[in-house]
Amino acid sequence: MEHITTGAKYVLAPGTQVREEDFGLLFYTRHGPRLFFLSSGDILETRFFQGKLTLEQWIKQQTERPSTTKARMSEINKTLVELREKGVILEQ
Repeated sequence: MEHITTGAKYVLAPGTQVREEDFGLLFYTRHGPRLFFLSSGDILETRFFQGKLTLEQWIKQQTERPSTTKARMSEINKTLVELREKGVILEQ
C-alpha cells in the first residue's frame, strides 16, 4: 500500500459528490455508480476537499476538537489514499 504524500491536499474527482453523515463522510461517484465511506466521525467536513489544507493542517486548524491521535490520523490517511487510488478524490 502506498503511503500518503506529506502535504497532500485533496479535491473531489469530476462526477463525485460527498456529504456528511454521523459516521463521517459518504462519497457518491457516478462512475459506477458507487458509494464509498470514510469513517472519520466529526474530524473531516466536506469543505476539507477544497484542496486548501493537508489533513495535518486541517486537524490543527480545528481548535475546538480534542487532539487527534497519530493512529487515527494514519487510519484516515490510509482511507484517503484508497479513495485517491479508486479515482474518488484527486491529489492537488
